[in-house]
Order: sequence, then C-alpha cells, then structure tokens
Amino acid sequence: MNYIDLKDKSLQELLVLLKEKKVLLFELKAKLKTMQLTNTSELRVAKKDIAKIQTAITAVKAN
Repeated sequence: MNYIDLKDKSLQELLVLLKEKKVLLFELKAKLKTMQLTNTSELRVAKKDIAKIQTAITAVKAN
C-alpha cells in the first residue's frame, strides 16, 4: 500500500480502511501469541499501513 493510493480517498473510506487494518493487526498478534504466524514480517507491514492511513486522515482533516 502506497501513500499515493490513499491521498485521493475520502475521509470515510480512510476510516473504514483503518478499521480493517487494525482488525488485521489484532488477528496477526493473536496468531503470533498462539504460534500460528509463520511470516512475522506481516506485523511490520500492517503497522506501517496503519501509519500511512493515519497520515492520510490527518492530511484530509487539515484541508
């Protein structure tokens, strides 16, 4: 996911996307604790996606 893809979305779309990514991060953390997560780099990717979405939300609110 690139920031370029996010900057054209509306606030509502970004909030929905943020909620989905937070749920995904929660699921990945649960899998990590139960030793079911094989690719731990997915955690880092999910966290970075959340940060990008939050940055886009901040930019939309500033305008």
